[in-house]
Amino acid sequence: MATESAPPFFGEAILILTAAVVAVPLAKRLGLGSVVGFLAAGIAIGPFVLDLVSDPQEILHVAELGVVLLLFVIGLELEPARLWRMKGDIFGLGTCQVLLSGTVLTGALLLAGYSRSPAIIAGFGLALSSTAFALQILQERGQLSTSYGQRSFGILLLQDMAIVPLLALIPILAPSAGPSTTSEVVQEVGVTIAAVAGVIVSGRYLLTPFFSFLAASRAREVMLTAALLVALGSAGIMHAVGLSMALGAFLAGVMLAESSFRHTLEADIEPFRSLLMGLFFIAIGMALDLRLVAENWLLIALGVVLVMAVKGMLLWVLARVFGSSNSDALKIAVTLPQGGEFAFVLFTAAISAQVLAQSAAMLLISVVILTMLLTPLACAGHDMIAARLQKRGVETDFIEEFSAAVPTVLVIGFGRFGMVVAQMLTSEDIAITAIDMKPERIAYARKLGYKVFYGDATRPDVLAAAGGEDAVLIALCIENDQVMAKAIELIRARFPGAKLFCRATDRAHALDLKRLGVDYQIRETFESGVAFSRAALEELGIDHDRIVEIEADVRRRDEERLELQMREGMFAGSDKLHQVTPRSRGRASDDHREAGE
Repeated sequence: MATESAPPFFGEAILILTAAVVAVPLAKRLGLGSVVGFLAAGIAIGPFVLDLVSDPQEILHVAELGVVLLLFVIGLELEPARLWRMKGDIFGLGTCQVLLSGTVLTGALLLAGYSRSPAIIAGFGLALSSTAFALQILQERGQLSTSYGQRSFGILLLQDMAIVPLLALIPILAPSAGPSTTSEVVQEVGVTIAAVAGVIVSGRYLLTPFFSFLAASRAREVMLTAALLVALGSAGIMHAVGLSMALGAFLAGVMLAESSFRHTLEADIEPFRSLLMGLFFIAIGMALDLRLVAENWLLIALGVVLVMAVKGMLLWVLARVFGSSNSDALKIAVTLPQGGEFAFVLFTAAISAQVLAQSAAMLLISVVILTMLLTPLACAGHDMIAARLQKRGVETDFIEEFSAAVPTVLVIGFGRFGMVVAQMLTSEDIAITAIDMKPERIAYARKLGYKVFYGDATRPDVLAAAGGEDAVLIALCIENDQVMAKAIELIRARFPGAKLFCRATDRAHALDLKRLGVDYQIRETFESGVAFSRAALEELGIDHDRIVEIEADVRRRDEERLELQMREGMFAGSDKLHQVTPRSRGRASDDHREAGE
């Protein structure tokens, strides 16, 4: 029987996946990070080494969707409250770094013979650092939560936002790319403004009702499809009017940053974003012309030294100016001197717009890749020097771990019970994140001023996106016992450091929770029943001290009964329900004395 031909790109897909699963673990084992692994995989299978994939441009067109999704996720993370807390690092330090580094590198390129437009794009492209690369270094070292880690993240966040105006700048600098008459200029500006306004208005007023309608179906695949539709649809609208696809995705993400569906959308998009970004790095690696690098090795080496020296020095100076200690400033300088993945995006777009020549872009991309490869070595060198200085008794001003002023709590389930929990916690100014699966409940809570997000308690990616890894305590306030059991299992596996407090729907559920070993459980009706009975005893004229005595005894017998039921079954300890609370000796003598009088 004749075999059918393989689907298009089937063989290339197998080669790419094989190269990735070999190169990425090796790169991470060597401490170079996954980005370098993807780049190395692309170089190895590309046309200039093994020549297993001959047309990287075809793959690059598909892989660019990874950048679109990355901008969408970045937009989702730009919640106004978070931006406001980090405003100094983001808009102050980050803006100064991009402007000064870009200006200095542009000036250096102009002196080297570049014309104005290519020098601007190349200089500001090299000013951007690698978000994926730098954050991975910080996470692997456990330093993302330190003061310098937080400051580094603020700089990276601004750089991620800076790619949007830089991409918009390319058509302006492109030769003979724009309209020639005034009417054409006005028409193009009008269409652009209308497209941007359309995306913003749709995101602000239409997307939340749209996702609420879809969430009611409880079909995860539909929500996933809708998330991709929104990201890629917004990108398509921008592309249709001649702007960057990434700009459209970014705007859609920002419009959804305060939506109750933010965390679920981020979790749904993340696997596609990660896979396509990896494919993007592989395609960049395949497009790297090693013969060109070999022929221009001295020029590339000078470029690497220039970029790392300029960015490192400016980062150190600016960090000091903005209040960092000398040690923190040095750590920032050795963590962020590399070029970034957005330089690939910018240079690729500049080639398409004829702002950059292919050969010049390849040299610049080579510089970016080598700066990435050298950054882990720079960090290791800094650590080695700091350790030696410390041994000699030299004050190195090591940073201390950053600790939040208040703990954070993740509240899962925002019905009547969860709302009371949230009210008690926020009354102490404790930061909470609340998620729920019912759109109508979320809408009601938001009308009351609570910020509740749509999310499934049985999805670890959603809980992680909602802040599960940083939560000191996770409060499970959901009503469904089976869903809670699944949630407890995954929370214990994924977030072992968080205390787990659970709402029990009834006594049988409370016993199940005790067997699961949760840190705290309470039956939802027990406390209200005790409070109700206490009020009834007061109305019947029972002395206050006697009521306190009865309540303590009832609670003690209830705990004893639970322990018996754990060992002997549901009906064990039933006699404890009917016991009369004994009177304390002092209380009994007082009663006898009153009776004698």
